[in-house]
Amino acid sequence: MELSDLRVFRTVVEAGGITRAAERLHRVQSNVTTRIKKLEDDLGVELFAREGKRLHLTSAGTLLLTYAEQMLVLAERAREAVTEETPRGLLRLGAMESTAAVRLPRPLTALHRLYPEINVELRTGASRQLTQQVLAGELDAALIAGFVNDPRLEVLPTFAEELVVVANATHGRIAQPSDVKNRAILAFRAGCHYRQRLEDWFAKDGVPVERIVEVASYHAILGCAAAGMGVAMVPRSVLDGYAERAQLSLHDLDDTFRLARTSMIWRKDVSRVKIMALGNLLTPDFAGTENVAEKHHVA
Repeated sequence: MELSDLRVFRTVVEAGGITRAAERLHRVQSNVTTRIKKLEDDLGVELFAREGKRLHLTSAGTLLLTYAEQMLVLAERAREAVTEETPRGLLRLGAMESTAAVRLPRPLTALHRLYPEINVELRTGASRQLTQQVLAGELDAALIAGFVNDPRLEVLPTFAEELVVVANATHGRIAQPSDVKNRAILAFRAGCHYRQRLEDWFAKDGVPVERIVEVASYHAILGCAAAGMGVAMVPRSVLDGYAERAQLSLHDLDDTFRLARTSMIWRKDVSRVKIMALGNLLTPDFAGTENVAEKHHVA
């Protein structure tokens, strides 16, 4: 398995098919098809399910894409590691609030220790807005939830968050949406991946959401849940430091909704030196990633 084959494979996924991938790679279509077939033969699995002119990633292809992204990023890290360029200057970083509060303190502390000439400007927001800010050049990089399929972006998978439903302490067991008594949901504004996942959780069983209460912080979300104003879907990690944890009940989700992938994204056409100084300090953790409901469809 060669890195060049993995680059071709990733480009086919990003471009949405063989024809557009060939154009992007400046190759003939038959060459791209041959490289994909070679990769499948080397691995002994089918990476794409072919339905007429349409291609869909198989489960094996979806899993390989995760590892291909990591391997290609690592290869680029190795290339940059042998250069003498020192990371310095302003790093404009975006992150979801939960990520900024729980996941970033340790790596940012290490970053400042290792690279004192880097200054980090941190902004928090919802995944959709952070992605738009990266594309617009307003942020150098961002940590977001969910799957990103934009050919302009590099994606470094970092970890998977375990999500739980929270309600007030007196609420009965919640195994499915119909068990929720007060069908108000507590969430950040539209564009938050976890909010969308909570709405999808209700929708899959055809259970209507009666009201959406938009709040600005996780402490507000948890406080409203403790007061019985509704339910929320939050990363389990944000509950570790919550002082009123006893006022809440936690309810596990099934594998379809339980895990949410977090990745660092940045534009392909920007310098990676400062970005990867931080990226090298983020620990990948993909236990159970294959259970995350992130599907890739290409035509």
